[in-house]
Amino acid sequence: MKRILIPAGGAILATGMLAAGLAGTATATATSDIAKDPMATSAANAKAIADYWAASNGAALKAAKESNVWSAKDVAKLQSKGGYSSDTKPGSTKPIGEEKKSSAKSQNVNMPKTIGKVFFVNKKGERKWCSATSIQSKYRNLVATAGHCVYDTSGNTDVMDKWVFVPGYYQGKTPWGIYVGKTAYTHYDFDVYEDYDRDYAFVAVYNGVQIGAGTPKKVTKAEFDKHTGIKEAKDIEIQRSEFRACKLDPTSTVACWVKRGEKAQPTGPDFPNAEVAKVEVAEETYKKARIGKGNGRKFGEPVVEIVTDHDAKVYQARQKKNPKKYPAKVVKDRRGNWTITHFFVQQWYKPGSDTKFYKTDFYIIEGHVKDAGRLGDNVGGQGFAWNQPTQKIVRVFGYPSGPHPDGHKNYTGITPKWCYGKTTKKLVGSAAKKIQEHVALKCAMTEGADGGPWLLNYSNNKRLGYVNGVTSTFNDQDGNDRVDYISSPYFDGETNTIYKAAANVWSGKIV
Repeated sequence: MKRILIPAGGAILATGMLAAGLAGTATATATSDIAKDPMATSAANAKAIADYWAASNGAALKAAKESNVWSAKDVAKLQSKGGYSSDTKPGSTKPIGEEKKSSAKSQNVNMPKTIGKVFFVNKKGERKWCSATSIQSKYRNLVATAGHCVYDTSGNTDVMDKWVFVPGYYQGKTPWGIYVGKTAYTHYDFDVYEDYDRDYAFVAVYNGVQIGAGTPKKVTKAEFDKHTGIKEAKDIEIQRSEFRACKLDPTSTVACWVKRGEKAQPTGPDFPNAEVAKVEVAEETYKKARIGKGNGRKFGEPVVEIVTDHDAKVYQARQKKNPKKYPAKVVKDRRGNWTITHFFVQQWYKPGSDTKFYKTDFYIIEGHVKDAGRLGDNVGGQGFAWNQPTQKIVRVFGYPSGPHPDGHKNYTGITPKWCYGKTTKKLVGSAAKKIQEHVALKCAMTEGADGGPWLLNYSNNKRLGYVNGVTSTFNDQDGNDRVDYISSPYFDGETNTIYKAAANVWSGKIV
């Protein structure tokens, strides 16, 4: 077992353990190889995560980009150094499910049904994806991928937000459902020290869900505020007669209101036939405003929009140029959700001929949600192997998408690709991550393929084999700024310990 060297006084270990304790997530200790971290902690939380990715016909899924952990400078030559020593006897666990040959039209009829993409939101609020596979487990609910596709290594090792696995993913489609992560398992050395010799993770997932397109449902303001899923407020133009019939209550956002028009004249609320408009202001102005009827008084409660990363950034850009016109409060919470909160005060007018009349309606969107069953029952699960000799033939699968260091882009990430060959005899390491115990394969796949399985003894007929690695790094051996080798952590007895812990965890249903 490789550990980080401890200086006199044990300062590094003490600091690492203190950080882990403060984070309150990892349950591993210095004497244990297993790090266990919670993800979606309840069925309701898991459903909200599935809703996030499925909303608007999979818009968030389509907007995600390949994981970009490796920069061009990191894609360097592998170094032959160090190596591994088997810590236990070789072993394996058989796969589950025997898949029949597919009748679907595909150039690669031997692609396994178990592979797909994992989607997540990193601490920067970016939507990203990696490759992964379903793997055999007691409750048929386990996903294998790279550690950096589960744990955010950009300054901390918290689990990624909104983590899901979508087997068979294709351009926003989720043919076997969305599987939300419940519990993540990795090696203690990766969770605490970001040791890329342990860059692998196993995630127990809830039963999958299929989410149909939702239709807006009109609700009260109270129901709107309570709803944690997708929702929207719409300003509806109405006739003057409907406006007159509307019960005007300036303390409620359900109230009718006007857009004054160019010919309207500002007045006070007691002016005959005066009508109230809502004027958007900054939060500080709103907080100082009193409740009641009058200019500058509060116009109802703040209106909160749940928006995408893109919408939030567009608003922030406009706000920077014109803060008076765009005074709303833009916030990203600790789980990566963006909201824009609008604050309004009253302004009374003598209406002009071009005055328009409005009311605000509130809607929530609840799509059809169906339990899709257990992951392994739907797509099967690859076997698992550890302490296997090198120079064995493996078939590696993944969804490469990123460009080579020279900028050339060979892949789109839309469909899975594969590499085939013998692993290196002598284990090699990447200088960028101080890796000592990786095994490499000649392969030109780029980022997006990281997390994809290395399958030993793969059967083209059954489309099943044994996971004996996951793509971790991308390397350039001949110095031409093109990826020509990929590498994986060596799966040893400690890897098997992590796998066994994850393979015996029950997850349950979301709906």
